[in-house]
Amino acid sequence: MTPTDPAETPNGEREPLPLTGGGQTPDPWGVKRAENLIASLTGILSARVVVTPLGEVSEIHVLTTSEVQAKQVVRNIESALMAHLGMKIDHRKISVAQTADVRPIEQMQEEAVRTRARKRVVMFQGLDVRPSERPQRVIVRVRLSFEGREAEAEEQGTDTQRNRVEAAARAASLCLDELLPDNSVALEGAQIIEAFDRKFVLVAVHGLGGREAQLLTGTAEIRESTERSAVLAVLDATNRWTDARR
Repeated sequence: MTPTDPAETPNGEREPLPLTGGGQTPDPWGVKRAENLIASLTGILSARVVVTPLGEVSEIHVLTTSEVQAKQVVRNIESALMAHLGMKIDHRKISVAQTADVRPIEQMQEEAVRTRARKRVVMFQGLDVRPSERPQRVIVRVRLSFEGREAEAEEQGTDTQRNRVEAAARAASLCLDELLPDNSVALEGAQIIEAFDRKFVLVAVHGLGGREAQLLTGTAEIRESTERSAVLAVLDATNRWTDARR
């Protein structure tokens, strides 16, 4: 077909003419152009157009997601080909195969790795900082999860930056101690440090598994809040150790 208006048949219907490939790879019957048009429609993952030696479309095969019903896919293809290319196609020539989930293998592998990683480590679920009933004090509540279980702990501290950081780190350590019944976790200390023109929370945590005791350290850059960074620093210190204890 050419980009000009399609010719009319004796009965008044428009007849598709071969399309050129725009100066690129020869495409005398416009197959690639039709395939690209079909593939651009909602829900269609791939398309293949089969033509006879005379350029008449004999088959159209498409692979779609399940978000659009097959009958609607066929109607969409018929309408698009007529509107854009002047091609009138019998709906019986269109074959639709649907799949629930088709993604590049690289994406599926990456998601599988992330899923396995999430199962191996303790996950941060929530943090709440609120004033205590006692003046000049705050309560820090931390919620963590591990292998489908959740633990929550609260710690109270004076309303200073250093003590809020320590309270958050202690609460995170208490959660870990509950989530890891065969091991013991206790906070040694937490403090704010400066390095590379940034501020970090540095924590030291004692991990006891069986007869083996280790001093574990972790850091987290302060971005949203010092309390959140304190919790993340505790997880940074303990997640490898936690995975090794499983």
